[in-house]
Amino acid sequence: MKKILTFAAVLLLMVGSLTGCSGPEETDSASPHSQPLKIGVLFIEDNLPLFVAEAENQFKQAGLNVELIPFPSAAERDAAMQAGQIDGEAADIIAACLLKKGGTDVRIGSITLGVTPEEGRFALLGSPDSDFKSPKDLAGVEIAISENTIIEYVTDKLLANEGLTKDQIKKISIPKMPIRVQMLSNNQVKAALLPDPLASLAEKQGAKVILDDTRSGINVSQVVLLFRKESVDSKNEAIRKLIQIYGSTGQELTQNPEQYRSLLIDKARIPEPVKDTYKAPTFSPPQVPTREDVLSVVDWMVEKELLQEPFTYEELVDESLI
Repeated sequence: MKKILTFAAVLLLMVGSLTGCSGPEETDSASPHSQPLKIGVLFIEDNLPLFVAEAENQFKQAGLNVELIPFPSAAERDAAMQAGQIDGEAADIIAACLLKKGGTDVRIGSITLGVTPEEGRFALLGSPDSDFKSPKDLAGVEIAISENTIIEYVTDKLLANEGLTKDQIKKISIPKMPIRVQMLSNNQVKAALLPDPLASLAEKQGAKVILDDTRSGINVSQVVLLFRKESVDSKNEAIRKLIQIYGSTGQELTQNPEQYRSLLIDKARIPEPVKDTYKAPTFSPPQVPTREDVLSVVDWMVEKELLQEPFTYEELVDESLI
């Protein structure tokens, strides 16, 4: 009987020892990288590195559990962000400020496009029948934009850089960009501000480029990856890894654009008339926007009364995510 009890005791000790060893292994397997990370995306070129990473299974290979959730509009994407249905999105600094103003604490983790003026083209175009010779000819001319967005911000900054005063810059709100393109191409508006690829489409249809922000000498159109502060705190390692993958995939896209051309045309919704000639975007390595660029947007929003009080750079940007 004593031998049997001794054997049972040893067996219990062995089981306890094995259980003790398996505990850390289970904890390690539940890596922070494997936490679900939901990213809201629009079908635009800013999100191309995410689409490539998904297509090439890069997230899973890195141990990440990433779900890209498509939205038909920025408004619906931002509403999902406010509701906590997604952890992050590629948007702009204005969107980040408006989300924060509305009570959703967010942090900018990195620029997607716009480290240099050459990344992420916006163009101010005249209608096919227009005869504008220089930007100063637009003084007093209604320019089709979407109000209180990066489109209006870029319009104001580009024209101010050309010497136009605030009272000379006139704007008309046409929020839906396809309609803006159509009205411009049909001479129903004299000028419009459009991002690529719609700027290239309008140009193909006869519109005339008056100002191109990639040649303006000023950098006014940063797009950023931003995340809910709650997600930054609880999924920090996963977000850091996501930004790293975005950066490496962006570099691969920059170096080998033709390899991913079909994905660009499909996912960035490149219009049929320009799909063969449209130039693929280039991406810089991950980095946060400069203090000057962020505060320029904030000051513009305060001036337009979109914000009552300015946010500080530190309230908007998390430099530790790169």
